[in-house]
Amino acid sequence: MVVFDMAGTTVNENNLVYKTLQKAINKAGFEISLEEVLAEGAGKEKKQAIRSILSVFAGVEDPALTDRIYQSFILQLTEAYKREEVLPQNNAKELFAALKERNILTILNTGYDRTTAQSIIDKLGWKEGVEFDGLVTATDVDKNRPDPDMIVFAMQRFGITNSNNVVKVGDSTIDIEEGQNAGCGLNIGITTGAHTAEQLQTANPDKIIDDLIDLLPLLNY
Repeated sequence: MVVFDMAGTTVNENNLVYKTLQKAINKAGFEISLEEVLAEGAGKEKKQAIRSILSVFAGVEDPALTDRIYQSFILQLTEAYKREEVLPQNNAKELFAALKERNILTILNTGYDRTTAQSIIDKLGWKEGVEFDGLVTATDVDKNRPDPDMIVFAMQRFGITNSNNVVKVGDSTIDIEEGQNAGCGLNIGITTGAHTAEQLQTANPDKIIDDLIDLLPLLNY
């Protein structure tokens, strides 16, 4: 089984989610840069991301404010995804097809809620059971990244008991930490999204790749 993050990893949306998150936070009276949003928020469940960004860069811990910003963010993101172009990441469909030929399950997981994640998948024209085998979202589990709950959820759904047979691929350090906490056999960072190779390296991934298709040779371990 390979568990892929969505935005920035398998979905090319030009950091739309984090640009929208920045807009929602700053609309509430802050001055947070996109670089700060990416550094602290990438890969996290989005309410958790807002909470972390406000705490680290504004010294603010206010659950009610976090909730208000999150609700504003979801509304803005829904409109943004309707308006903006969303594409598969380079070689995503080719890699999915190659995995299917090898009888390797393709799972998508994300810090989005299920409604948002499904809307992106629908816009891409992907279907569960065709391009990918399963979707796990932040709202399907109790704990989110870097906790391993989403990966454990996927393993249980498909009857996989040995986490060494699972690979995690993501564009943020928290993706790598999630995979490590789940005991995945390989934890792969990819440079197509939120974090640079230098940032990804701080999480000690097994490998950093620049294109999804570069994953294939690594699966012969």
